[in-house]
Amino acid sequence: MPVDPRAVLTRPAPEADRSVAYGDDPNQVADLRLPAGTGPARPLVVVLHGGFWRAEYDRRHTGPLAAALAAGGYPVAQLEYRRTGQPGGGWPGTLTDVLTGVAELPALAAEALPGRVTLAAPILVGHSAGGHLALFVAATAPSTVSGVLALAPVADLGEAYRRDLDSGAVAALLGGGPAEVPDRFAVADPRMLVPIRTRTVVVHGSDDQQVPAEMSRDFVVETRAAGSDISLVELPGCEHFGLIDPESAAWPQVLAVLRSLHNDH
Repeated sequence: MPVDPRAVLTRPAPEADRSVAYGDDPNQVADLRLPAGTGPARPLVVVLHGGFWRAEYDRRHTGPLAAALAAGGYPVAQLEYRRTGQPGGGWPGTLTDVLTGVAELPALAAEALPGRVTLAAPILVGHSAGGHLALFVAATAPSTVSGVLALAPVADLGEAYRRDLDSGAVAALLGGGPAEVPDRFAVADPRMLVPIRTRTVVVHGSDDQQVPAEMSRDFVVETRAAGSDISLVELPGCEHFGLIDPESAAWPQVLAVLRSLHNDH
């Protein structure tokens, strides 16, 4: 039988080594994972999970990815944030949570994992809606981010709204469409925040059914033309969830891109 690509979402992963809070809400937390082996302190890798910003999807489904990154020698933080359907989630709490968390996590992680994490701006690894959040943070607070690996990101909120991705997910996040809340799209939509100066690599599977690869193709072409430091790696035959699955055929390529981003720092 073919393997269900969604199996990674519920696959057990080792427990995190520490958890830290960056706010008072129970969702304003991050799970930290120690890098395997010994060695010098390294910049943090912050994982931003997807799930179309909705409450039913939390950071736990990125456990296998985070554990694999830690096994590869990276200090990792799985950032949680308030989501649509939760008090304070959606506009603007989801966005402000991620901005705050990314800014504060290097210091929190350096204190919780002594000698293993530098205070340098982290690399962001965001999947799907988490890819949107990574691009948003890089465009809005570039000094807090040293690189972005956007995995099948919802990079263009206006287009995602027009395509009605995940049955109204963008309207649920922002409280309406571009005609109703244009000011919110202007603040939150990476497509409207160009150029993005932070070095960014977008990785997208050609067979993605949740977030069409065409969206990333168009986004990268348009934002690169505007002066962004961005490139696209399209993986033939890969679907949406293989990008966060360490057991998938796509994983070695995801890891290679992360290594190239991390080695710049």
